[in-house]
Amino acid sequence: MRELLTLSLTDLTESLENGRCSPVELMNAVLARIDEANPDLNAVVAMRDRNVLLVDARESERRLAAGDGRPLEGIPFGVKDLEDAAGLVTSMGSLPFRDNVAERDSDQVARLKAAGAILVGKTNAPEFGYTAITKNLVYGVTRSPWNLERTPGGSSGGSAAAMAGCVLPLVTGSDGGGSVRIPASFSGTFGLKPTFGRVSAGPRKRWSYRDTSCYGPITKTVEDAGLFLDQVVGPSPHDPNSLPHPGYSYRDKIREPIDGPLRIAFSPDLGYAVVQSDIAAAVEDAVKVFEGLGHKVEDIEGGHRSWGHSGLRWAPSRTHRTSTSFFRSVRGTSAVRLSLA
Repeated sequence: MRELLTLSLTDLTESLENGRCSPVELMNAVLARIDEANPDLNAVVAMRDRNVLLVDARESERRLAAGDGRPLEGIPFGVKDLEDAAGLVTSMGSLPFRDNVAERDSDQVARLKAAGAILVGKTNAPEFGYTAITKNLVYGVTRSPWNLERTPGGSSGGSAAAMAGCVLPLVTGSDGGGSVRIPASFSGTFGLKPTFGRVSAGPRKRWSYRDTSCYGPITKTVEDAGLFLDQVVGPSPHDPNSLPHPGYSYRDKIREPIDGPLRIAFSPDLGYAVVQSDIAAAVEDAVKVFEGLGHKVEDIEGGHRSWGHSGLRWAPSRTHRTSTSFFRSVRGTSAVRLSLA
């Protein structure tokens, strides 16, 4: 059964639909893999009751047998611990919120459930999603499945470790300053920060990176990300920034043939970054793959070198102002007073 978890999301949904495996078999494989790998990875930090998960899997099995399967029918999934899933704690990796049980699902979680996916639990994240490693005082350190002495990145590190470690076939992530893209690059998965507003960020009742952060997929393949987005995009009354549905299927667009060779612009350093030598070599090898496929790659200069220095000056001061404003707004709560005592 463990082999099921090495399949891409696309192949797994097709296997379930065609009866080559069952939702119950898949759920048992996930639970066994959590028992095996999670003590080392610490990717999954909260779970629903196992008996309830198997009940949900049997219901998905019934729907598939009756021909009523939905696009993600029977797929177990995990939710990053900055996002609400009803009945589970949303701690945001912070001690004052370790008992903060969500009363309802985020729009994204609700839409994944409506597509047939089965919520398993929460995945680890650094406190408030602030760092590019995944570590907090509530759940501890999350480690890379490739090397337990390394980090899977952050802030969606728990989700990335669960995906790369074949623990969960579907996970959620979010990205303000790299929190999907960094873990994806660290863990060898595919990550995408969609257009802001493409996936509803609501409903939320607390402080957030409202103008920079958005939800995005972490998957095994590009097509898997298209399948994921097809289930969750669209407007929501809970998020005034949410965008209309694009009017097409991402998965269908990915499957369309490319009309002729592409012109691809490539900057090795974006005009200012100092790139680690082995990373630069790996990127150069990837560029050669595109050339081998018949596409034309053109080297370009990146942005002005002052951009890098400006970012280094801007980020710490902005972070300080944002966090100070947040804690002032909740200073009167008993949870925060206990944390600061």
